[in-house]
Amino acid sequence: MKKILVGMTAVFCATATSAQTTDSLKNVELQDVQVMSIRADKKTPVAFSNLDKQALQQVNFGKDIPYLLSMTPSVTMSSDAGTGIGYTGIHVRGTDPTRINVTANGVPLNDGESSQLYWVNIGDFASSVQSMQIQRGVGTSTNGAGAFGATVNMQTDNLGTKPFATLDLSGGSYYTHKETFRFGTGIMGGHWAIQGRLSNIASKGYIDRASANLASYFLQGGYFSDNTVVKLVTFNGQEKTYHAWDYASKADMEKYGRRYNPCGKYKDANGQTVFYDNQTDNYHQQHYQLILNQRLGQDWKLNAALHYTKGSGYYEQYKKDQKLYKYWASTVKNELSDIIRQKRMDNDFYGAIASVNYDNHERLSASIGGGWNKYDGDHFGKLVWVRTPGTQTINPNQTYYDNNAKKTDANIYGKVNYTLLKGLNGYVDLQYRHVGYRSTGTSQEFDGVGQQLPIEFDKTYDFFNPKFGLSYQINNNQQVYISYAIAHKEPTRNDFEDMLAEADLVEPQAERLNDLEVGYKYESPLFSAGANFYYMDYKNQFVLTGAQDTNGEMIARNIEKSYRMGIELSAALRPFKGFQWDVNATWSKNRAKDMMLNVIDPDTWDSQQVNVGDTRLAFSPDWIVNNMFRYEYKGFAASLMTKYVSKQMMTNSGFESYIDEDNGNALVSAVIDAYCVSDLDLSYTFPLRSLKSITVGCTVYNLFNHEYESNGSCGINFKQDANGRVQAFSNNAQWFYSWATFSAQAPIHALAHVSLNF
Repeated sequence: MKKILVGMTAVFCATATSAQTTDSLKNVELQDVQVMSIRADKKTPVAFSNLDKQALQQVNFGKDIPYLLSMTPSVTMSSDAGTGIGYTGIHVRGTDPTRINVTANGVPLNDGESSQLYWVNIGDFASSVQSMQIQRGVGTSTNGAGAFGATVNMQTDNLGTKPFATLDLSGGSYYTHKETFRFGTGIMGGHWAIQGRLSNIASKGYIDRASANLASYFLQGGYFSDNTVVKLVTFNGQEKTYHAWDYASKADMEKYGRRYNPCGKYKDANGQTVFYDNQTDNYHQQHYQLILNQRLGQDWKLNAALHYTKGSGYYEQYKKDQKLYKYWASTVKNELSDIIRQKRMDNDFYGAIASVNYDNHERLSASIGGGWNKYDGDHFGKLVWVRTPGTQTINPNQTYYDNNAKKTDANIYGKVNYTLLKGLNGYVDLQYRHVGYRSTGTSQEFDGVGQQLPIEFDKTYDFFNPKFGLSYQINNNQQVYISYAIAHKEPTRNDFEDMLAEADLVEPQAERLNDLEVGYKYESPLFSAGANFYYMDYKNQFVLTGAQDTNGEMIARNIEKSYRMGIELSAALRPFKGFQWDVNATWSKNRAKDMMLNVIDPDTWDSQQVNVGDTRLAFSPDWIVNNMFRYEYKGFAASLMTKYVSKQMMTNSGFESYIDEDNGNALVSAVIDAYCVSDLDLSYTFPLRSLKSITVGCTVYNLFNHEYESNGSCGINFKQDANGRVQAFSNNAQWFYSWATFSAQAPIHALAHVSLNF
């Protein structure tokens, strides 16, 4: 392997000309135009965190991007497999992933319909990221899905001027391994360069059978001149994961162990409990981006890009005791059988983005930009197998639901940052966004008389999203800022589809957010600190209810009035060379106002809406604290990272538990308990003659072996006692079933890693 890599490096060196006419600083500056118009800088009055390539490399040993961002303020993560590999999620300020806008080079990455980015579809993407910025709150105007909790914009690797090759290897607990090969030719012929990556990440997961196999590549080629960069970027991901999204109750964990996974569970012909081998998710996603960065003069720069994403795949499930008429396998309404089904997707997403940026390097910087994107997606289901055939003959190619959705998203924005007085900057950011969303075809839902429901709607949304702010540089070390922003967001596909099963619920409404941010920053070589206060006032906010739909995805519902407020504190101390202490903490208050609960009379089954006042929003902890010590001496580096997350409600009801009437009125927790976990990383870099360097190390995760859960699902029934007080309860005998399941995370585990740089 070493001889091969050295040989490849020699080829790269031979193709790079000794007289490189392209200035490397201009090269980097022009490539940075890709994200210039949507990123915040030191004069922008918003809360944000930057991560450069070095910071990402220090933690990038196989876990998904949400875990690489875990030490930034107000962030919580979740992992279905319990190891941070496979299906993972990120919450910022308590808002769920569908409210977080994600772009790469300014190109939207969120799914056009769900508004969510499934990180599992772009495995090891962090290895091809040059820099990343997380803006909390509304942030600055960007392309794609509306930002209601945060914006994550990533810039992929700059094409370097010098040839290189690297091989990164990791391996450890739960049969986890990662192999990443990266290379770059450097500038060839004075104007051309090629760069790429080939990766594989696999793990059996902490949770039983929660395996993941993620294969991916990244490839880009570019042309450079003094004023122009043209790049063609393509990357993909091919994933196969075993389902682990049903989670487990505390009772099942006590009975079967914390690794218990109920997905795919059934009884075979002999009555033995077994698990279906192919209970898997399979998806392929291919991305293309054609990017132009052009200097139009000393003060003007242009960025434009065309993009196309192709996605296709399916997940397969063993389902017990299904009504066969819902799969067109029987004409008898109550005929039941175990089945195997596939739910498939085939979609195309394409469009264009552009921005023109002006900076006179004195008092004024401005940009105007926008984009047009189109999503066209097919959703259909197939019945693969039936244990007990029904009255209808099964056609292997027959679908039991089939629908198509088309969504157009267009936006235009203008931003101005102007120095009003010495040190005082005014910021204005105005965006208009138009969304057209249409769906036709049949859904998975049936009404009470056995008729299949259509999923048909044709919606148009027009949003005006203004943002204003001031920043004042008090002196060389201190800055204050204030901003106010308004943002809107349309409902997702799941919001419309989930309503079909709830005939008494109204049609989903678009959301509105008013976001106030007030901050202070202090910076010096020895010490830096910051404080940011936010108040996010919502109308019709979509908030997770705690329940999951038939696809295993979390259900959200409009809450008419709600808010999120808090203060984010951060500090960094560098008392001597090589040592740094970073800490940040978020205290927040997340509330639904005048929460209405559906209260049932168990005797008559009559229900009524009862106002239970202000309640805590689900999956929104009051406290998040991150602490990191890092020490470097010559080639040695050590990091100790600790994260504390306070308890989280799993519903918006205000109840932390419910009464299980079937088990002696035992109390069942509906809360994700607080947890505190620490990770330790040790590494050493050896300079070598035959290589640029070799780094070896080991990361120990959950160092103190804490037993905790990061996510869960919950559904609760409510009734009133003799005194009129609302109670949360479960009674299977009366058909009032409540549940609480939890996503257990791995105990102490480790990954060894080595990086060879040629």
